[in-house]
Amino acid sequence: MPKKGGKIADVAKETQAQCKRPKLDTAGSPSVLSFESPDSLFRSLISPIKEEVFFREYWEQKPLLVQRNDVLVAAYYQSLFQLAHLKELCSQGLCYGRDVNVCRCVNGKKKILNKEGRVNYMQLKKDFDQKKATIQFHQPQRFKEELWKIQEKLECYFGSLVGSNVYITPQGSQGLPPHYDDVEVFILQLEGEKHWRLYKPTVPLAREYNVEPEDRIGSPTHEFILKPGDLLYFPRGTIHQADTPQGISHSTHVTISTYQNNSWGDFLLDAIPGLVFDTAKEDMALRTSIPRQLLMVDTADCTKKLSSLLRRLADSLENSRDLRSSDMKKDFIMHRLPPCLGCDSDPLTPGGKLPKIDSKIRLQFRDHAIITVEPDQENADEVHREMVYVYHCLKNRRETHMMGTEDDTASEDGLTQTHGLRFPLSYLDALKQIWSSSTVNVKELNLTSDEEKENLALSLWTECSATSPTPLRTPASLAKADSTPKAESYENQDCDSSSSSSTSSSSSSSLKRAVNCKRSDTDWRRESTEVWSELSLQAPPAWLSGDTSVDSRSSWELSSS
Repeated sequence: MPKKGGKIADVAKETQAQCKRPKLDTAGSPSVLSFESPDSLFRSLISPIKEEVFFREYWEQKPLLVQRNDVLVAAYYQSLFQLAHLKELCSQGLCYGRDVNVCRCVNGKKKILNKEGRVNYMQLKKDFDQKKATIQFHQPQRFKEELWKIQEKLECYFGSLVGSNVYITPQGSQGLPPHYDDVEVFILQLEGEKHWRLYKPTVPLAREYNVEPEDRIGSPTHEFILKPGDLLYFPRGTIHQADTPQGISHSTHVTISTYQNNSWGDFLLDAIPGLVFDTAKEDMALRTSIPRQLLMVDTADCTKKLSSLLRRLADSLENSRDLRSSDMKKDFIMHRLPPCLGCDSDPLTPGGKLPKIDSKIRLQFRDHAIITVEPDQENADEVHREMVYVYHCLKNRRETHMMGTEDDTASEDGLTQTHGLRFPLSYLDALKQIWSSSTVNVKELNLTSDEEKENLALSLWTECSATSPTPLRTPASLAKADSTPKAESYENQDCDSSSSSSTSSSSSSSLKRAVNCKRSDTDWRRESTEVWSELSLQAPPAWLSGDTSVDSRSSWELSSS
């Protein structure tokens, strides 16, 4: 235990026993994490700390240090990212600034040593060896599948975006000055050792990044050495700095971060506009005019009136069943990682047979889709009409995850693309029925006609939301359909449908055209009708006949919002 810096961060007692740390062979290191579910992944990540203890005593409150001294955990952590991986990664066209930052802390300030354009490995290694520069690798989950698996599960667990950065620092050097972040931080030590100092926050649960001068932060509250296999957590706002000690060739750690702009304040900013809009429909007080010239003078005199109106809103909220938070939900679902299915090149295609009225459907990607009620985006200039939108992340691209303006959601016309479906408001109860049930019979959906029920199941199937009893060799969809008494399960297959031996090439290609299109409604109807005829199914539903009115069919693919 270090003499300087006060108490050590809380450590599970059973993990404190000292042992030798032999040189590790990371080839084929087995996972020490449980990927069975988001919950099991997080529990294994913070083990041996119990989940309920973590959220009761540490989350948003104080740091947690888990020192494991476990050779298997250390080997697995080292397999996630190593200094030796940089040479191969640099051959993939990395760019300074976007993918890699080269920096060093000099006299309490961050000095950027980036070059222009593409990253050259020899130059990068030279800066690392000779200038003692830290290499900061942005969002390595774009290149490392195991990190993709971890972060995708954590996004399901937290319901918030999860990013990461890798920091590689040579001995006797420090990359960043003392600072605090606006995210909850989990640090996994991968290689070497890192000397950490944590300080009392000047802004608890900070909403922005900031550098703090040494003369303001005082003495460390915690000081320790991280070794391979160790984990460190600290809340946003925690001031910290870290360096690689002399005698250690280098240190590599990955910082996994979440909960940026995910506070109650952010949720209120998102939810209040919808609440005001809905309440104003019923409460005339919110529809009365503001005083003349209020916008031209000091508004201090209206605070009592605003307070009274806010109380009316609070009363309305207590009696409301639903609270909208569409923008936060959409931002999360549009920018999060897609599910890790072992293939990241081809988009998902529907699996199994088309669902029918006697099918059962089961939602398979429940954690990767959301339901929202919003104004009709296709008729913004007409009479206000609400629609149900189902957004999902199945077609998001892992390669652009957390890359800001370069995200793949930017379309050619500059608009933000979303993946999903929209339905008339009358479909809301049936959708909630599917989302809340383990399995549901199509004929028991809360819709008026059998045609509507079939259309809803089919719409989810075509958007990779449902599969059927005889599986195609394609990934599972959001939901699975089964016409037998008991829902049938199957393993996810390779994403390349061209390699399928279980279905004809003609039907497979037509299915792919119909599902993955971003085209006109006419083309979509025509190609969907072709699928029906090629698969020798019964006549297509009426909404493929050419009527484009909102109420004549259950849903259609979103192109942009």
